Amino acid sequence: MLTRLSRPRALALCALPVLALFGTAAFAPLPFTLAQPGVTADVLGKDRGKPVITITGAETRPTDGQLRMTTIVATGPKADIRIGSVLDGWFRTDRAVMPRDAVYPTGGSEQEIEQHNLNDMKESQNVAVDAALNQLKREPGSMRVTVDLGDIGGPSAGLFLSLGIIDKLDGDGKGGDLTGGRTIAGTGTITADGKVGAVGGVSMKTQAAHRDGATVFLVPKAECREAEAERPDGLRLIPVTTLGGAVDALKALEQGGKVPSC
Repeated sequence: MLTRLSRPRALALCALPVLALFGTAAFAPLPFTLAQPGVTADVLGKDRGKPVITITGAETRPTDGQLRMTTIVATGPKADIRIGSVLDGWFRTDRAVMPRDAVYPTGGSEQEIEQHNLNDMKESQNVAVDAALNQLKREPGSMRVTVDLGDIGGPSAGLFLSLGIIDKLDGDGKGGDLTGGRTIAGTGTITADGKVGAVGGVSMKTQAAHRDGATVFLVPKAECREAEAERPDGLRLIPVTTLGGAVDALKALEQGGKVPSC
């Protein structure tokens, strides 16, 4: 025999599984990572007392202004992230909720991931040198370039390491600084032929850049929308797709030319 339920009772019964699901989620770890703005480092200067870029075997020039690579700080791959933290992160502008697999695609232990990120940084440093020398049409064997960013890992500093090498060797090509004396920040991977690749956590990196005095932020063009969504007031976004395009944009910025925008 079927019994017809009143509407309030039917709604209450339907809500029970939903409430049970939320109750379970409140206590179960979720596959997310929480990120926030990390440190920035001026690749033209020193990091922890050591020059970031050292060039021997070629004449270098004194530089003015700053080129600040940016980072995020993320919870570890094994961290228990609960629904309360996720909801809190979604409603804060100084936090980001990211899929864990997007931040830690390789899996493994925290030590293995840290070593993987350091290896990525080392490879990125080597490629950044090649990209800069290719941009300047200089022979790779004509000088020695070393890079030291301590324990900062990952490949996202590639673009700025290349720009730092170019500024130290050639500036804007006319005796001036590539930065125009400004504090320029940004992010992006680099290939030896100068292509700029997308990275993660751009909205957090713009906040780190603004916090540390940057007025201009170079962002991989594919990530313009994300960067614009949380852009701090007073921070100008310049999209880039190549190292040569980044150099041209910085020169145009100083000379009053046409500068790309998101």
